[in-house]
Amino acid sequence: MEYMIRFTQTHETFRLAEIKALAVYEGLELEILSYSPSSPYCFIKLASEDEAIRLVRRSILAKSIYEVWGNGSTYEDLHDNVRGVSQHLWHLYKKCTFKFTIDSFQGSRSITEQRKLIEGFKFLGLEGPIRMKDAEQEFCLSEEWQYDASALGVHQPQSVHLGRFLGGSDRDVIQKYDLKKRKYICTTSMDAELALITANMTLAGPGKLFYDPFVGSGSFPVACAHFGALAFGSDIDGRSIRGKGKTSLHANFVQYGITDQFGDSFVADLTNTPLRVARIFDGIVCDPPYGVREGLKVLGSRDPTKGKEIVYRDGKAHHLEEKYVPPKRPYSFLAMLDDILEFAAQTLVDNGRLSFWMPTANDQDQEIKTPEHPCLEITSVCTQAFNRCKNSNSHDLTADQANFLRLITYRRLPDSEVKEGPAREERAKENGVNADDLNPFRKSYFTGFKAAFR
Repeated sequence: MEYMIRFTQTHETFRLAEIKALAVYEGLELEILSYSPSSPYCFIKLASEDEAIRLVRRSILAKSIYEVWGNGSTYEDLHDNVRGVSQHLWHLYKKCTFKFTIDSFQGSRSITEQRKLIEGFKFLGLEGPIRMKDAEQEFCLSEEWQYDASALGVHQPQSVHLGRFLGGSDRDVIQKYDLKKRKYICTTSMDAELALITANMTLAGPGKLFYDPFVGSGSFPVACAHFGALAFGSDIDGRSIRGKGKTSLHANFVQYGITDQFGDSFVADLTNTPLRVARIFDGIVCDPPYGVREGLKVLGSRDPTKGKEIVYRDGKAHHLEEKYVPPKRPYSFLAMLDDILEFAAQTLVDNGRLSFWMPTANDQDQEIKTPEHPCLEITSVCTQAFNRCKNSNSHDLTADQANFLRLITYRRLPDSEVKEGPAREERAKENGVNADDLNPFRKSYFTGFKAAFR
């Protein structure tokens, strides 16, 4: 059967990827019949009405889904198509209470025009009472207009569709998790909508174990917990986890009543993790630091000749003191990407997913290749343009140019699907000792930033 998804007209490069991920999560065979980023209407084929409802019920970027009763370029065409496509269904709803709505994308209709269009479908033979509230059946006329049609003097839509409403999505939950209403956030807190989308891409759900190695204030664990996953997180900066006073990462779980879905959080960095090497995680989600503001760091000494001997002060091990701050050394951004993929390959279960955000740019010298790993299959790459002062990890960036981020999602291949080939080459260790030497993105960013103000 053919169905129509009504998307929100935002985050266009994410919409299809999210729906495909949800089809995998629900175990559905999804066929995309028609989709365009410039249109909110996507036509698909599924086996049943129940599958259609399940597909969108937890979607963030879809609004609703409809059983297609007809399509056309004009209303005359639509009437003919409805008679040919859906006439066998009319008798099923003949006595039901019903209502009609009109969805005009990039266009508008007066009340008089709407009434006239609706009355044009009297031939459906619906005999039940009309109820604008709590109707048993809702039929929607969807119109797609040319952009700026009114200014161009265009009086008719490009295409029209009739659908029977089946179910809505989980989009309203964005308001619940809005950062403006959250008790604890920090400068790296990810936008609630994007965090929820990321959780969907990574297939978060009940009975699954999820981990964020750059947890910050917990935006991703909160989103994963919303969908029922048991969420853990770690961060090199314990202050972001502990917060101040009564506000902390844990306080966010308390606020939303999802403490049962919070596993724990701990202080560590990805290169010095206390976690044992075992394939236990169903999903890994993160927004790694890009190192633009302060430069990336990991635990360790800047002096490579120093070992890991315990330092004593007044007869007490220095690292056991309450105010002890462990030393940190600069860390390469590209090495971090490799480490994330290697960690995921070692800890994800078969078909588990890794989703992480990484920067890109429209300048050729700032482009960073999508990292690859033989045990990980790329399932989607979505691009989001941020104003640099609104970037999740770069609040200090104030240039007028746009900064682009990619959300990359991988699937951990079962060992039987991993292609044999030459051993994965390790990236040569950088010889730099400061943030610019170890982070070409940071260096090229500020080079471009300075050039713009010369």
